[in-house]
Amino acid sequence: MHDTTLAGRPPSASHLTLSQIMDQHHTNLMGTVHGGRILNLIDSVAGVVAARHSDGPAVTAAIDETAFLRAVRVGDVVHVDAHITWAGRSSMEVTVKVTADRWDRAVPPTDVATAHLVMVAVDDEGQPRSVPPLLPQTDGDRRRYREAQIRREHRLALRQALLDGTEGH
Repeated sequence: MHDTTLAGRPPSASHLTLSQIMDQHHTNLMGTVHGGRILNLIDSVAGVVAARHSDGPAVTAAIDETAFLRAVRVGDVVHVDAHITWAGRSSMEVTVKVTADRWDRAVPPTDVATAHLVMVAVDDEGQPRSVPPLLPQTDGDRRRYREAQIRREHRLALRQALLDGTEGH
């Protein structure tokens, strides 16, 4: 249940896109940008989006369903686009899409990665605190909200199965 004193917010209120050019110190041994660098950008942007939605600090509870779709090269401009797709009592799902294009050419961006992160709003003692409800505004917002609810149910069922010792044994 939500804290009824918190006003709901649409996903657009905390949406963020970060763009950064990738250089040589971001590369792995294969000469492409290290996947860990992309994950760092995803986590950082998700943290800002969650903090904006919840008006305070939020920590990463889970990085779920991350898919790397294409390698990123030195000279690519990476765009990390994130928005809240679901909000509960203290947790939020942030969906992140990463695209890239070349720094020196006007070409359409290509898909690089997608991820869903669970962020938890915390107080000064690191304890969970209430977050505003999410108010989906568009048909796309409502679809993403339903999809996020399904992912949440799946995560909770998997967690319970792991706690019960029934998953994968």
